[in-house]
Amino acid sequence: MNPQEAHRDLKTLARFLNLEFQEKLEVPAPPQELALGEFGRIAGSWGRQHSTIPIGGNEHELVVATSDPLNLSAVDQLRLCYNLPTRTIVTTPEEITRAINSMRTRLMSDRSSALDADEDAHSEFEHQLKIDVTDAEDDDAPIMRYVNAIIFKASTERASDVHIEPFENSLQVRFRIDGVLYDIDSQDKSHQAAITSRIKVMAGLNIAEKRLPQDGRIGLKIAGNDVDIRVSTVPTQFGERVVMRLLDKSATVLDLSQIGVRYENLQIIDKLIRKPNGIILVTGPTGSGKTTTLYSCLTKINTPELNILTVEDPIEYQLNGIGQMQVNPKISFTFASGLRAILRQDPDVVMVGEIRDAETAEIAIQASLTGHLVLSTLHTNDAAGAITRLVDMGIEPFLVSSSLLAVMAQRLVRRLCTHCKEPYELTDVEILELGLDPKDLRTRRAYHPGTKECDHCQNTRYTGRTGIHELLLVDEKIKTLILQRMDSSTIRTSAAERGFETLRVDGALKVLEGITSVEEVLLATHEEVS
Repeated sequence: MNPQEAHRDLKTLARFLNLEFQEKLEVPAPPQELALGEFGRIAGSWGRQHSTIPIGGNEHELVVATSDPLNLSAVDQLRLCYNLPTRTIVTTPEEITRAINSMRTRLMSDRSSALDADEDAHSEFEHQLKIDVTDAEDDDAPIMRYVNAIIFKASTERASDVHIEPFENSLQVRFRIDGVLYDIDSQDKSHQAAITSRIKVMAGLNIAEKRLPQDGRIGLKIAGNDVDIRVSTVPTQFGERVVMRLLDKSATVLDLSQIGVRYENLQIIDKLIRKPNGIILVTGPTGSGKTTTLYSCLTKINTPELNILTVEDPIEYQLNGIGQMQVNPKISFTFASGLRAILRQDPDVVMVGEIRDAETAEIAIQASLTGHLVLSTLHTNDAAGAITRLVDMGIEPFLVSSSLLAVMAQRLVRRLCTHCKEPYELTDVEILELGLDPKDLRTRRAYHPGTKECDHCQNTRYTGRTGIHELLLVDEKIKTLILQRMDSSTIRTSAAERGFETLRVDGALKVLEGITSVEEVLLATHEEVS
């Protein structure tokens, strides 16, 4: 991220937290009331480490400048050290450095004392700034700001989940970005109860109940976007563990080509989703982008001539011109009951968020046989597995063979950072692991994660994700195998004889295109036998 973008993000974050932002800090001479010897040490090594310094105040208030407004602990420590309410100003890291240098000069001039920045002074100051539990919880405002800031940071950094995990001596905050968890922050154990309670209040949960799991939702508008947050709490050995899943309801639905579907498959899918009836399934594990794929399909055929209705849990994106319903099991509004209701609404196209049981599967298939195009998802490892799963649910093979048009399995793999990825030649072992024949390759050139410092990806080596897919068409041969109750391996082998490409092969092609790495593809397709 370049400095301009970083400054803009800081400014937006400050506005979101209702904090003042200053491009140029106004740093007055340190006031006598603030114990200048200690003030100097704070502005030295401690201030640099925490990107937070006191820049002024009086007997009623301490003014604190920070370039890291998420650092609740640092501001809290200063408040307790001086026993004064704090007013926080957000500024850039460069301004913090300039202010420290400015105060160094003034302190040396006015008091003839240099800033004591050695390790002993730093350790002594850290010891004085241990947060007291009782004092910290008396003031809810910093906790509220901290929780808001964590959510804001998660949203702006494209995190899908926020994990707040209690351990014996700390509270750990982690973000899941592009499918991988990263450590973001660590708070003192004394803040645990206040932070957890704040999230539970926002989600409408019972803050007194700490023995049972709870689920709730938070609705926020962040940077002009409506964000729906699903909150889950569970009791653990060291207190309640909180996970928040973020859904940007105003995000733009991507075109199928933007989520990694190959051109050949795009042409086939475009024809399938324009059929008047039948069922199309998308399969994969949780978080593999199945719902995004279905939304992309619906957006492609969304015209005034069609009545498109969905039943989902939850509604992840708002689609203009499409009727969307959200299930609510607490009042017995399930996928099955929602689907029955939809069929009385004269639909042309129906999307069912997930086929979870035999009842929903049976209604969906019956709907597809009575003049409706049905799109839905299943949790299976591959495309062929969806067929046998339906039969295992108790659906008669003749119903499956006569209604099912196609199954697409998918996974998400991380995209290599285009700024730091490095070229290399694939080895014979890698080529075989990817399911390719070395004799068929025109090039062995591929890319792997870089090793140099990279600001663009924050040294994660990846930016964003793309899909890898396998598309299984239910042709006459496959229908015959379904009627014969053949297993998924037989169905898969038969499809391969007519050009069916597996997830791993699709991933291998993206490796050769420099989009992702061998490691990502092998990790995403570890169920396959090469």
